[in-house]
This record gives sequence, structure tokens and C-alpha cells, in this order.
Amino acid sequence: MKKIHYLLLFLFSCLYSTAIMGQTEQTYQLSTHILDINRGIPAEGVTITLFKLTGENQSFEKIDSGVTDTNGRIANFLPSGQQNEGIYKLKFETASYFTGQHLASIYPYIEVIFEIKDSGHYHIPITVTANGYSTYRGS
Repeated sequence: MKKIHYLLLFLFSCLYSTAIMGQTEQTYQLSTHILDINRGIPAEGVTITLFKLTGENQSFEKIDSGVTDTNGRIANFLPSGQQNEGIYKLKFETASYFTGQHLASIYPYIEVIFEIKDSGHYHIPITVTANGYSTYRGS
């Protein structure tokens, strides 16, 4: 009976490993992050919308949106393996974040415009306070 039990466990683990190995994890070309430098912690719960400059009239079209996690991150914008070159805008909805801290901010939102020129990973973070922000290309 023990041998059958171990054999069944072995077969189940082989099938499970094969199923997991057959799955491919989706990767993304664009990520972002918000660090609240006044508090020294990530900014959780901030809505961020991604836009792409398109069309003959060169207007920004909404592509995606998400909410920052407990680490202040959104890591799943623009799936890799597709043509993502172009000019983009990230709109960080900061008003409700600062209102929730009982802080008056001069920035109801922050927009960062950048260009993707190749298939490499782009990380566009911001550091923020109620009265200032900074951005750079991270890794």
C-alpha cells in the first residue's frame, strides 16, 4: 500500500512539474513606481493611467490603467514581444493620495511624457511630496 501511495505522489509531482514548466510567464516592457519622499515609503493606492500619442492629430489615447500596490509599483504595462515604440504619457492621480494624508498639494495629478525607442525595459518612477516631484529612467 505504501509503494502505491509513493508511486501516486511521484506521478502527481511529475505531472504538476510538467504543467508548471509548460507555462510561460508574461513579461512587460514598462513599469513604474512612486516613492513618497516626505514619508520615506512607497505610495500605495495611486491610480496611474498610460496613454500613447497616436493619429494624425497627435493626441494621447488611453492604453491602460492600474493602481499602485503596497510597494508603490505597477509592473505590467505594455506586454513585451509586441511593437511598443512611440511616445507615451503616464498620468499619476496624486490628489486623492495627498488628501488621504490630510495634505494640500499643488499637484492634482502629475504627467510624465517619455519615448520608447527599442524593445528594452523602461522603468519610469517618480519621487513625490505634496509640493514637488522628480522623475528619471530607472532599471
